[in-house]
Amino acid sequence: MKISYNWIKQFIKTDWSPEQTSELLTDLGLEVEGLELYQSVKGGLEGVVVGEVLTCEQHSNADKLKVTTVNIGLEQPVQIVCGAPNVAAGQKVPVATIGTTLYTEEGEAWTIKKGKIRGEESHGMICAEDELGLGKSHDGIMVLPEDTVVGTPCADLFDVENDQVFEIGLTPNRADAMSHYGTARDLRAGLLQKGIQLELITPSVSSYHVDNRTLKIDVDVKDYDLAPRYCGVTISGLKVNDSPEWLQNRLKAIGLSPINNVVDATNYVLHELGQPLHAFDASKITGHKIEVKTVTAGTKFTTLDGIERELHEDDLMICNAEQPMCIAGVFGGIDSGVTNQTTAIFLESAYFNPVSVRKTAKRHGLNTDASFRFERGIDPNITEYALKRAVLLIQELAGGEITSDIVDYYPKKIEDFQVTLSFDKINRLVGQNIPKEDIKSILTSLDIKINSVTETNLGLTIPAYRNDVTREADVIEEILRVYGYNNIETSTKLNASIANSSRFEDYKLQNIVGNLLAAQGWFEIMSNSLTNAKYNALSEQLKEDYNVQMLNPLSQDLGVMRQSMLFSGLEALSHNINRRQSNLKFFEFGKTYHDYNTSREEHKHLSLFVTGFKNEESWTNAPQEKTNFFYLKGSITSILTRLGISRFQESESKNDVFSEGLQLSIGRDMLVNFGVLKSKIAKHFDINQDVFYADFNWDTIIEVAKRNKIKFTPIPKYPEVRRDFALLLNNDVTFESITKIAKKTEKQLLKDINLFDVYQGKNLPNGKKSYAVSFTFLDENKTLTDKVVDKVMNKLQNNFERELGAELR
Repeated sequence: MKISYNWIKQFIKTDWSPEQTSELLTDLGLEVEGLELYQSVKGGLEGVVVGEVLTCEQHSNADKLKVTTVNIGLEQPVQIVCGAPNVAAGQKVPVATIGTTLYTEEGEAWTIKKGKIRGEESHGMICAEDELGLGKSHDGIMVLPEDTVVGTPCADLFDVENDQVFEIGLTPNRADAMSHYGTARDLRAGLLQKGIQLELITPSVSSYHVDNRTLKIDVDVKDYDLAPRYCGVTISGLKVNDSPEWLQNRLKAIGLSPINNVVDATNYVLHELGQPLHAFDASKITGHKIEVKTVTAGTKFTTLDGIERELHEDDLMICNAEQPMCIAGVFGGIDSGVTNQTTAIFLESAYFNPVSVRKTAKRHGLNTDASFRFERGIDPNITEYALKRAVLLIQELAGGEITSDIVDYYPKKIEDFQVTLSFDKINRLVGQNIPKEDIKSILTSLDIKINSVTETNLGLTIPAYRNDVTREADVIEEILRVYGYNNIETSTKLNASIANSSRFEDYKLQNIVGNLLAAQGWFEIMSNSLTNAKYNALSEQLKEDYNVQMLNPLSQDLGVMRQSMLFSGLEALSHNINRRQSNLKFFEFGKTYHDYNTSREEHKHLSLFVTGFKNEESWTNAPQEKTNFFYLKGSITSILTRLGISRFQESESKNDVFSEGLQLSIGRDMLVNFGVLKSKIAKHFDINQDVFYADFNWDTIIEVAKRNKIKFTPIPKYPEVRRDFALLLNNDVTFESITKIAKKTEKQLLKDINLFDVYQGKNLPNGKKSYAVSFTFLDENKTLTDKVVDKVMNKLQNNFERELGAELR
């Protein structure tokens, strides 16, 4: 939010510097994120002075140039080459001296330098009005009045306005500060706390009066829940034109473009008092009637930006007798606004339901100054006052007469809040005693009325515009921010309690696994838990009935809570692949959400995504090797091993998102599903390369990790023995079956089994494959002999031959 310092000083006559004011506003909770200079003429005409042309002669080498001598108030006149057709001796002109910076219409800076033009020296520039930013004419140089004093800075002559503009990072709860008046009100409270007592000046509306009653517009509010208060009045005989410079400068300083005097007046009051207003061309109000109501769903309506929108049945509309004219509190219609031909208006000032405005603005993707304020809740008791203020300003700018009484529909007044405040509670929350008189002074400065005072409590009335202050704790926060957080002493004593924390806490295990994966070259992603309901169609295991629907979705793409971690990860892969990053390894901790018939459930997951090559292109790893199923399995195994989970069973995955996959389980507890993602699912996200995906049931992982007991064993004193078999097997025999037979055959000495080569193809019978398997043996009590190892290997051979039909090669 932009706040003009010159504008602020219309409400509170402070002599503080903008920098001091910035610090105080930040201390008050209105954090100033930046302070920038605004000049009504860019550059402020610095270096531009009044000069008098003493001589003007034709340039010897150019027909269209003149050589002039100009008195600019120095001891000696300067020579300036000028190409303007109207330059002549005796003129008073603006002169940009050497070193002056001027700006083009596009805002590009250029500096006046000493130079030669066609052989003649030039020590400055006689300027046209567009070159100074004072107008658009470039027909010739500006000629100033004859009585203008030579050497006078042009900044004084043209009354250039310089302003400082605060960029305030306003928090959503501070609806009361969304105006210059609201900011000045807070500033006054802060200054009062520092012993500086200043009056808060409000614009007077005492001169408001009805001139006649010749243009009456009837108002019918159909839904008082959506429009609790609605005011309006007509003005006739006005003339739409450009706004005066002072008003244009006020609006330009805060980043608004002036439109015309009527619209600019409503924008001025909006940013002055925080009350949005809207002016309708009275001639376009069919039937001389305003109806505030909702309309049929699907009704077409074209807004001021020229876009045709389809209205929702809950959108509150301002209508005439035949059709909608404005989306209430959000945006006006293209056919009812003020134009240069407008001579009479109906001026609206209202308080609309914040929730209704917010939903409507979100539905149509609109974010206007009006909706920004209505959504957060404006002051319902300033509606009529702001209307009168705007009417008087429009009369000042555009003339006209007030031609109706004010219509004010306010059937149920929005009451102020009643709060009881305990002095003990203040001191307990703040941590130190704040004098009672200071507390009363702060509350009064914030327009909080003190109804009753006792030794222990205060009875307070909170104004309705402070809709964020409804509890005792809220009032204490208000007191504290004005009293000053910096004035609260820091305790020299530090109290802390030691909590018993298990090493199996969720966040600790996540850190362990996250660090492990990061060390292996994986990158963590954090996806939105909201997703597109249409993704469920990609898997039969995701049911539409289980979706957790959003009541007020930001868009159709974010309409439900996710049932799977898969699709948000694929969106991240697609985003990166489309930006030429195709070698990706992502992991994400997150939750899935399910709405079952009897309950709603959240499940924790860890998901892994890998695609592309294992390593980036380099001469040290040429040719590059693509990631594969077993690369992903290795990462999964390393995670489980790091968490102390080593004994699990493998089975074929039943998840239909995989073209082939495995499931790792312990008993009935499923730990992880992983595999090769179906190509049709990847292509749905515009991914044309293999994607390998793993989905950990993180809740189960935590429980299984807790059950494991860590056992410490000494490092073996005796050497290991390794023996290999080359086994000829049927194609349907798995390595897992070899492992099971081997462990059943020798339970004591056999420590490890490894498959280090697989061969299929030439010189092997059809339907056969060759596995090269290593067996590692160790006796922790003595050195193994060949006789013992040979005996075990013979047993293994016999069992493989009998149970698997294996042959030694």
